[in-house]
Order: sequence, then structure tokens, then C-alpha cells
Amino acid sequence: MATGKNIWTYFEGKWHEGDLPIMRAADHGSWLGSTVFDGARFVNGLCPDLDLHCARVNRSAEALMITPTVSTEDMIAITLEGLAHYPKGAPVYIRPMYWGIHGDLTAIVPSRDETGFAICLEEIPFAAPTASTTLGLTRFRRPVIESAVVNAKAGCLYPNNARMLTEVRARGFGNALVADAMGNVAETATANVFMVKDGEVFTPIANGTFLSGITRARHISNLRLDGTNVHETVLTFDDFRAADEIFLSGNMSKVTPVTAFEDQQYQIGPVTRKVREMYWDWAASTA
Repeated sequence: MATGKNIWTYFEGKWHEGDLPIMRAADHGSWLGSTVFDGARFVNGLCPDLDLHCARVNRSAEALMITPTVSTEDMIAITLEGLAHYPKGAPVYIRPMYWGIHGDLTAIVPSRDETGFAICLEEIPFAAPTASTTLGLTRFRRPVIESAVVNAKAGCLYPNNARMLTEVRARGFGNALVADAMGNVAETATANVFMVKDGEVFTPIANGTFLSGITRARHISNLRLDGTNVHETVLTFDDFRAADEIFLSGNMSKVTPVTAFEDQQYQIGPVTRKVREMYWDWAASTA
């Protein structure tokens, strides 16, 4: 992901221009990884589902056993105040985040008594409508809740995603199609995944091994309202090999068409284009 230069940071009750240092060396989040974040987008003056992203970061904090300290409503208000520093057309990535400050007597369990909070706004270009990606297989899998905090958008989960990406990029692919613990398709290394077969849409059922995204839910809702059958179900790699279309769903780019999975090639099809069009029509209707 390309990083922008225009950054504003909300920390300790006010907005600061620039990429502000916010953690200390002894903060629990710094050395033991008790960090959570969320990501929303400001694009063409629109900020779709900002409320849902702000609410989710509070749930993620609870999942990591740290105390959320800012209400959804206040977080929205703070974010909108910060976005006023940018032109209406600027593409901004919005990251609210929490981290643990202290630990208990073992140092392992984060204390609920004090929690760090910040919001980082960063101008990051939005993917061009012509952007696409390719998928490769990886030996790394998504964990289960018994072994990782998969019910949170937690920083400690991302080194595993980085291993997936590094492995498939070494073979020339843009992203990884990833299995869950049972060997069925879960998502990609960076986003939820959909496939199209005979005009119907399929996506892996949310089985607790991956974060069922806010944008994923929005696409499912839009498609069903439009009369398209959407199936949340168990899917194999062979199902994806036999698909007519594949596209990714994530907050960073909303819809990313897939043109290849290993040696199988795909066209950017009508359903993928329709999903993107419906998303932005919906976003404009809520502005």
C-alpha cells in the first residue's frame, strides 16, 4: 500500500499535523501487541459506513481485553473534525486505534485501567477503476478463535497475513487465497472474497476464522436488494477454479476484480462491475 504524505493525528484530545509519535517503549501495545484499529475511507466527499467502523474498533478493543474509551458518536465527530483539514476530493484513509498501556502482575494481561487512543488520517490514493489483482496459493492459514483473536481487527494478526503475501508475491501473484483451519477457502491475505457462477454470487460463510467485513456485508445487502442470489457457504479452492468471476471486498478499495487464480484466468465480468456501481450509488444516496 502506498503511503501518503498528508497526515493528521488525533491524540490526547486534539488534532496534530503530521505523523505524531503516540506510543512509549513500555506501553503494553508496543512490546506485547495489544493494539486494535479499524479503517474507513473518505473518497469524493463520501465516508461510507463510518459509524460501523467506529463501533467495530470498540468491539475489537473489548476482544483484546482493553477498555474502549471513546463512544461511536464522539469518534465520528472527532473524525469529521479532522477531515475538515483535507479538500473534499482528497482520498483519506481513516484509522481509529486503541492500545494497552499497562499490564497486570505477569505483564501479559493488559490492564483495563488505562487505554491509549488515537485517530490517524492519511491521504492514500484510491485504486483506479481499472485496477485488478491475481491470486496464488499459500501454505499459511487463518487461525481459529482458540489460537488467535480473530474476532478483532488486531495488529497482532497481521504478521501472518504478511507471510501469506510475501510467499505468493515471490511467485508473481498479487494476493493470496487463504484456507481456514479445515482447508476450505476463508478469504485473501488482505480482504474478503466473492466468486460468481452462472449469475449467482458465492462467498465463504463467516465461520469465526476471519473478520466478516463491513464492506462485505454492504455488497451482500446491495446484491440481494437488486435481486441477485447471494450464498454464504462452504467453498473449496476447486469452486474458485470453476468460477466465472472473482472479486475482493475490502475497505481500502471496496471492489477489486481478480484476473487469475494460479493458472486459471478470469475476465472482469458484469457482476463485478455491477457490484462496484451499486456500492457507489448506495454511498452517494446516504451522503
